[in-house]
Amino acid sequence: MIYVRMQHNEHDDIIAFTMSGHAEAGPYGQDIVCAGVSAVSIGTVNAVQSLCGVDLVVSSKGEGGYLDCAVPEGLDVRTYEDVQLLLKGMELSFLSMADAYQTFITVEIDRR
Repeated sequence: MIYVRMQHNEHDDIIAFTMSGHAEAGPYGQDIVCAGVSAVSIGTVNAVQSLCGVDLVVSSKGEGGYLDCAVPEGLDVRTYEDVQLLLKGMELSFLSMADAYQTFITVEIDRR
């Protein structure tokens, strides 16, 4: 099971997300849930860097199955809004996957 935790602040902005686990929805290299989650998360981290010029604070494990990202503080308003748009798109993708593949992925939205 892949567990995704999206952390929101008091303004409902995404400030961090953590993914852990493995879907095990198919053999290695054929697991569409794992491939989808990986593509969306890595694509979003890369888009934030390439399009917004922001390096998220990233922690991962070499063997896979774990990714933790946080939005750095001190961004200007426009850049922060752009980062939020990309992260909220990622969150919607995860929620869609969790709806379609409930056995393999769960998403928790932590609103503070």
